[in-house]
Formats: sequence, C-alpha cells, structure tokens
Amino acid sequence: MLIVADDPLARAGLATLLSQQPGCTVTGQVDGGTDLSAALDVYRPEVVVWDLGWESTLSLERLTDQRDSGIPMVALLPDDAHAAAAWSAGARGLFLRDANITSLVAGLAAASQGLVVLDPDLAGMVLPDRGVLLVPPMEELTPRELEVLLVLAEGLPNKAIASHLGISEHTVKFHVNAILGKLGAQSRTEAVIRATRMGLISL
Repeated sequence: MLIVADDPLARAGLATLLSQQPGCTVTGQVDGGTDLSAALDVYRPEVVVWDLGWESTLSLERLTDQRDSGIPMVALLPDDAHAAAAWSAGARGLFLRDANITSLVAGLAAASQGLVVLDPDLAGMVLPDRGVLLVPPMEELTPRELEVLLVLAEGLPNKAIASHLGISEHTVKFHVNAILGKLGAQSRTEAVIRATRMGLISL
C-alpha cells in the first residue's frame, strides 16, 4: 500500500503502525503535493491510504484528480463533516483519523479487493437514510442549479466549477447560495447529502 499525508509525522506514524500489522506491506509514503500519478507508477500499490489532515480542502482536490487512477483510495478524515465530499471526490473507503487499527487494516484489505468500506460512524453521511423522508425543496432547482449541484458533488471548488461549466466564479457563488437556500442546507456538504437523499443526484 501507498501512504499519502501532508504531515510528515502522521505519515511516518501511519507507515510504522501499518507495517507492523500482519499482511500489511507499505510500499511507499509521499506527501499530497507529490506527482501522485508518477508515485502510483513507481510504487504500484494495491490500495492507497490517504490521510486528509485537518485542513482537507486541498487534499480533496488532489484526491479528485486521482479518481480515475483505478487504485482504490481509502481516506482518513478529521471528522464526519468531510465524509460526503471525500466520497464524491472518489474515495471508496472512509475512516476517521482515530479509527481502530484492526478495523482500518480489515477495511484496507477489503478495499484492495474492490469493495467499498465505510466506518459505521460515517456511513450515514454518504448513504441515504431510507427511514427518513425528506421533503422536496421548497422551490425547484433550475436546470443550471442542477448542473452546478452535480459538479459540486464531485468536491470541486468554485473556481473549478466555473471553468467546468464555462461561467464566472461569481455566478457559481450565486448558484451555490441559491442551492443551499432551496435545500435548507448550511454547507455544501450538507447540500450534497440532502440532494442525494431526495434523489436529485446520485453519488
């Protein structure tokens, strides 16, 4: 496995901890600013463990860039607020940074076999709760707002959304604010979760 983390102490600690577990082989460790495509070619891991750190916005952007690499990415999150964004960015395994090492190792093994693995504390943030019925938006989203919402669900920042849709960053901010208002959401992540549960989008 390849370990990715910006914090050198976290990276080294994770590498030491995982290398001591039966069946775990750490082939390399790099920081998030490394050319990850090249690192994947060099280390050829079966799975990537990505510690997103406490300031995870940039890490999520980098994670999104690797979503088509074909290598399962397991993200370690600072809290559940980042779960939906990491899921949208392409992670197929989600654990909190303080996850039990035994659970993490089992999750990494499952992810390397192509399975989706979720910490039970995070599952509710990315999977629709079929026991809860959410009322539809008070006002329907416009076609353009739906377009913005779909790209927003990929975890992209406003600048990237603007470039993707060929509109200004100011216009993106306007649409995002409208989406939050119509969905009754307090954050972009909550908007994605609510939209998913309402069936407006699918992750």
